Amino acid sequence: MIIVFVSFFLLFPALAIYLCYRFPAVNKLGTVILCYLVGITIGNLGILPQGFDMVQKNLAEVSVVLAIPLLLYSMDIRKWSRLAGRTILSFFLATVSIIIIALAGFFIIKGGRPDAWKLAGMAIGLYTGGTPNLAAIKSALDVDATTFIIFHTYDTVISLIYIIFCVTVAQRLFLLFLPAFEKRNGHPGTDAAGLEAEDIHSYGGMLERKYFLPLGGALLVTVAVVGISVGAGTMVHADYATTVIILLITSLGIALSFVPKLRAIKKTFQLGMYIIYVFCLTVGSMANFSMIVNIEWGLLFYVTFCIVASMALHALMCRIFKVDTDTFIITSVSAICSPPFVPVVAYGLKNREVIISGITTGIIGYAIGNYLGISLAYLFRGFL
Repeated sequence: MIIVFVSFFLLFPALAIYLCYRFPAVNKLGTVILCYLVGITIGNLGILPQGFDMVQKNLAEVSVVLAIPLLLYSMDIRKWSRLAGRTILSFFLATVSIIIIALAGFFIIKGGRPDAWKLAGMAIGLYTGGTPNLAAIKSALDVDATTFIIFHTYDTVISLIYIIFCVTVAQRLFLLFLPAFEKRNGHPGTDAAGLEAEDIHSYGGMLERKYFLPLGGALLVTVAVVGISVGAGTMVHADYATTVIILLITSLGIALSFVPKLRAIKKTFQLGMYIIYVFCLTVGSMANFSMIVNIEWGLLFYVTFCIVASMALHALMCRIFKVDTDTFIITSVSAICSPPFVPVVAYGLKNREVIISGITTGIIGYAIGNYLGISLAYLFRGFL
């Protein structure tokens, strides 16, 4: 029976991707949320076999460490250096903003939540990168599964409101005090054309021979990366082993992105996201539904405060440094909501030129989110 459920956890994300590809209404919900919802449902039906909790824990941990390198292989550091200076500046300001706001929120809630430092670490990782960073930091800081799923649930709701705001009235509002975007001749995104985006259509053809065999090789390299990192983790104190493993895996993933043959393998990013979907499904099945439906107002406040206040502070900094409106909005979206939402918002802005810059800075966020989230969480713990 255990084998049946493990197989389901490994294969359901393929069905979720197909449903999102086939039905636009399901795609609006998103693969991540669909996996969470199905996982929560299965976990609360009482059908999982006795002793399956350890399988869930191991499956969640393994999926995270395998996904991180695959998400990083397609990066090209040299192409980042050719991005417009204002884009890098705006993303840097977004990063500084969330660190300041996460720290301020930490001081507000720390009296009532001993795990406030962990929430701050997850917020910094999530709002500089995305779900992969949140998943990695959850493992590194040993965040309770129910707290994690509630945190991500609240984030999803508030982020959807934020995206609607960005697509509809944000441009007109911020044009009141930020410069307008200056159109340039030609398409400014050609330097980063090799980056893979998390688009539902990009999963097509992964089982074809021309993709499947190279992806198998990339997966073997990833297993080696994980093995080396786990080996290094055994050499430090047990309290810090998981943190060392996550950071070393991230570092090796970035280092291997400099290997041209590995970086040229198509759809490594999509394979990494598929494994993240397995993680989402598994973690969802570990959550107690009765704890989710009862709103944790402190946690809801913290998530809302991080998103709203960090965007406001980011806008203020962009005003000081004269960053234009569209660049501010697209880098804010790439940080707070990750690359998949960049094309949606760019369409709302009626500005295709910012798409590649937004996707690229979002992937920068994937790379630095783990470092910032984990290191600053431990720094914040010192304030308790």
